Amino acid sequence: MAGLIRDEDIALVRERARIDEVVEQYVSLRTAGGGSRKGLCPFHDEKTASFTVTPARQYWYCFGCGRGGDVISFLQEIEGLAFAEAVERLAGRVGVDLRYAEGGGPARHGERGQRQRLVEAHRIAAEFYSSQLEESPDAVAGREFLSVRGFDRDAAEPFGVGFAPRAGDALLRHLRGRGVRDEDAVAAGLVGQSARGPYDRFRGRLVWPIRELSGEVVGFGARRLFDDDRIEAKYLNTPETPIYKKSSLLYGVDLARRDIARSSQAVVVEGYTDVMACHLAGVPTAVATCGTAFGPDHTRILRRLLLDHDEFRGEVIFTFDGDEAGQRAALRAFEGDREFGGQTYVAVEPDGLDPCDLRLQKGDAAVRELVARRVPLYRFVLRNVVDRYDLDRADGRIDAVRAAAKLVTSVRDRSKVSAFVRELSDMVGVDPDDVRDEIRRGGGHVTSRGGRLTRPAEPDPGAATLDEVPDVRDPRFADEREALKAVVQHPQLASGVTALDGSDFGHPLLRLVWEAITAEPLPTGGDQAWLTRLAQRLPQQAQPVLAGLAVDPLPTHGEVEARYVDALLARLQEITAARRIDEVKSRLQRTNPIERELDYNRMFGELVALEQHRRQLRERAIGGGVA
Repeated sequence: MAGLIRDEDIALVRERARIDEVVEQYVSLRTAGGGSRKGLCPFHDEKTASFTVTPARQYWYCFGCGRGGDVISFLQEIEGLAFAEAVERLAGRVGVDLRYAEGGGPARHGERGQRQRLVEAHRIAAEFYSSQLEESPDAVAGREFLSVRGFDRDAAEPFGVGFAPRAGDALLRHLRGRGVRDEDAVAAGLVGQSARGPYDRFRGRLVWPIRELSGEVVGFGARRLFDDDRIEAKYLNTPETPIYKKSSLLYGVDLARRDIARSSQAVVVEGYTDVMACHLAGVPTAVATCGTAFGPDHTRILRRLLLDHDEFRGEVIFTFDGDEAGQRAALRAFEGDREFGGQTYVAVEPDGLDPCDLRLQKGDAAVRELVARRVPLYRFVLRNVVDRYDLDRADGRIDAVRAAAKLVTSVRDRSKVSAFVRELSDMVGVDPDDVRDEIRRGGGHVTSRGGRLTRPAEPDPGAATLDEVPDVRDPRFADEREALKAVVQHPQLASGVTALDGSDFGHPLLRLVWEAITAEPLPTGGDQAWLTRLAQRLPQQAQPVLAGLAVDPLPTHGEVEARYVDALLARLQEITAARRIDEVKSRLQRTNPIERELDYNRMFGELVALEQHRRQLRERAIGGGVA
């Protein structure tokens, strides 16, 4: 269906859909140089912010994994959409009425991607459940459940809390009436299938819509209300579906993401009502997992929102119950602590109250104080390990040190590791050197002075490269990249690009970009559609290369001038001239000047001309500020 949308409408969508606004629904961005913004790449794990967005050129690119493109390709990749689906979704956001070629039209049913159909089914279901909380007589139990926990109608509304009718097919009938097919309702996890036919999965329960970062509903969490509910589980969640992966979803993240980015803090709680209580109490950075333990995928989401990497440190605060289950959860979080470059803390209420009960019994201020009283996670875990042993006995102290020393492999931050040694020594009452010795025996490494622990370096898998061609970021191609960056970013200043030829490029993808650039006259002024036309002339493999050229800032201060662009082009030509000089010299050395006098003299004349041409190019490069 992509080809049926009119090209001029696609161009209008690209122009109106600001790429930074679309990207920020999934990734926190901070201002960088050259009018660009940077964040952690959503498509691969990284420790430094390599993901770059340049709003002026409507392009994104990751210098870590080499992926890039425009606003449409970003939405395609992060949401798994077909081209037409991405265009249609963006058009809806920016108010563009798409026109279709004869015989075309908006994607329907099978023509739409499965994801779009399932998301639409969830949107309809969320609206239905929300209305039922107000209208259904059976929903009195749900309203009372919320009320006794301190949530009135206005408090529940931002979270979309709803009620699933007790009838076995109320939602199913509503979905059918809205054009949702039974097979899509089943695939979405909204409807179950039995020998007697389809039935509503959630019945007689209070439901919370679970949304992605974009705000789209992809699942539900449902709380048991009635004693005659045949399903004993207190909470019932959407099963794994093509759009619902509980290991990579956080409840409340759509509401919290901006505050998380703004405050560089995320608070991880255990339940849906805890998220609500925190937000209402003035802790709008609270999120919760969806029926599963906090894991690596959750970590990646928060790191992107926190801009948590080695250069910038965010803060993650876990709230756990003080019981044994809470301690086990803290240990699991501690094991994942190496994934955070930021500081990781834990907040435990002394009386064992969760944030919802704490707010109800002691007020909003108590919830805020709970978060403010956080302690480092490593200290909390260390204390819990040590408290298992009788420290009045010598063997108990030794066992405590041995058990706690095993945790050193989970500590990445050196300052934490140093504190680990000191605090373990103080807690157990043993000499710090004995702690260091035990860590050495356990496989850790300690410096000879200062008590600083280190771990063996972990292999860095590096960025993936294409097998077919060299990595475009290889230093060998730096001059080619810089020249094309100047042309792509400032085409109105790059008239000299036509003096280049294919032999000036050693990288095949960069050569393709140059060929696409010279396929039409360069724009003389602002022409946002020029980059789009350029991308359309490139094969898929070369399009991320173009994105990288568009967003990578030029290494110059102040406004870019025509002579600087000319200098970069001259530098590239100079390299080609130098290569040809070497080739001619090599041929001259193999040529006998007596036996082949004419050939020798011709090559010598060619060499003189090349040397002169190279000097001229060198002068242009130096004159424009390129060494």
